[in-house]
Amino acid sequence: MAIVELGGAGSWNLKGGSSFGADVAAEITPIENWLELEAGVTPLFTRHSTEWDTDLLFKKPWTVSKKAEFMIGIGPEWVHTRQYGVTTNSIAAEAVLDFMYWPSGKHRFGWFIEPGYEYNFGRGHERSIGISGGLLIAIR
Repeated sequence: MAIVELGGAGSWNLKGGSSFGADVAAEITPIENWLELEAGVTPLFTRHSTEWDTDLLFKKPWTVSKKAEFMIGIGPEWVHTRQYGVTTNSIAAEAVLDFMYWPSGKHRFGWFIEPGYEYNFGRGHERSIGISGGLLIAIR
């Protein structure tokens, strides 16, 4: 089974500034109750820049109840930024908490909220906090 995540995202640089955009990801479970892999893309926009974050997260899941799940994840991220006409690429690390709620026990559709922290290894070593949330769609 795969899970598709569709939603919105916001990011706040710890030195100042914020950006907002969409969030699209797909998640699979290669080792039940031990490992979930999530690959996602988040375009973030401000007045003078566009940033595309592409990540691969390795998550440890916990089942809280038939309707609720919690995960902690870490992983690498590729950051492609275009600011004032200048394009840069860099590598970052990301850590997230993932809360999933499934209204029915069948796990077809649900909701997620995922706060996170990012450390960019590129010039300036930017650090930011972010949050994404939206709809979960299970594909069997």
